[in-house]
Amino acid sequence: MKKAAADRTGPRPGGRSARVQAAVHRAVLELQADAGEAELTVPAIAVQAGVTPSTIYRRWGTLSQLLSDVALENLRPEKAPEDTGSLESDLRLWLEQYLEEMASAPGRAMIRDVLRETLPGNASQCSAFTYAQIEHIHARALERGETPPPAEVLLERVIAPLMYRILFTPTPPTAEEARRLLDEVLKKPATVYQQK
Repeated sequence: MKKAAADRTGPRPGGRSARVQAAVHRAVLELQADAGEAELTVPAIAVQAGVTPSTIYRRWGTLSQLLSDVALENLRPEKAPEDTGSLESDLRLWLEQYLEEMASAPGRAMIRDVLRETLPGNASQCSAFTYAQIEHIHARALERGETPPPAEVLLERVIAPLMYRILFTPTPPTAEEARRLLDEVLKKPATVYQQK
């Protein structure tokens, strides 16, 4: 799943904590692949990871929080968006990859897992990943002398409608619909957005 995407950042646990997190995350992914959601219990994950259930409860609190954490890690971009030489083509390529990933069955499942968390932390972090990707494209465009629309505008007018369709409608948006939303933003001068 981790294919389209800004550099990995943020604090990472070290030492034993990192090993436990990696083992538990790997156990969740293995159980999901082998048996699906039905077999995902804290005791089963603990056995698969070689830790005690109390270790999982102490670190994550609930199964939902653990699944949210695993999904967030899998949605974390591994690299910066590709540089194609222009703002428009950078955004088109990135959006195509983003939509392909998020609208896929595994992508939708991961987004729903992120949203399982009762506190908004992981959902906010997922949004921050997208914002960082767009900001990276934005900064590159400015270096080339282009005038890109603000990242907030792209999030509100392109990503938000797409994400709504991905999460709440039976038919995910098409690449053509995504391009149409992007074109509507790009056809207006960036100064229009900066005045608001």
